Amino acid sequence: MICAICGKEFLSHAACQKKHFVCDHCHREKAVEQIRSICFSSTEKNPIALAQEMMKNDWIPMHGPEHHFLLPAVLATCYVNCGGNLQLEKVLQEVEQRSAQIPGGVCGFWGACGAGIGAGIFASILEEVTPLAKDSWQFANLVTASCLKEIALHGGPRCCKRDSFLAICTAVPLLEKKTGIKMILPAKIHCTFSRFNKECKKKECLYFLP
Repeated sequence: MICAICGKEFLSHAACQKKHFVCDHCHREKAVEQIRSICFSSTEKNPIALAQEMMKNDWIPMHGPEHHFLLPAVLATCYVNCGGNLQLEKVLQEVEQRSAQIPGGVCGFWGACGAGIGAGIFASILEEVTPLAKDSWQFANLVTASCLKEIALHGGPRCCKRDSFLAICTAVPLLEKKTGIKMILPAKIHCTFSRFNKECKKKECLYFLP
């Protein structure tokens, strides 16, 4: 397919009903810039609150690969704001590079949601994991696997908002147990995006707000 924005040709499974196609790079470019800007200025310690702050903007669509960067970015930001010893700018650069390799639609086409993979990306960067690592290799894969399991147990169809919330709530306790850094999670999460999601599960979703 030919991207309607950059004009380059790509292999893809998806286009809109009018057969328009936008590549993942063009799809996420503005969002990546905005997410980085918010992360650098934020003092938020609650990754759900920070994610929701970003999601309410029109540069984050209801679904899309933007969430693959958003999720590890908010985890990294809140981890630092809670006392974690990381260079946020360096971490976000690495998160951007790695998350850009996760194409849109992987939850269906690969069987692995990008939100869960995004959590694993942050765990991998945090623990400086390489393919030859031992304990840290196990930890990063455990974070990804735990997030993917929780996302899977809540069933389809995909919802990038629901799956991001699930991944954050699953990853945060695992990160705290590993590092001792305690990020804040809300007692209750209310999703305000259901009216934008034609596949919303409504009352079957634990975050649905009537």
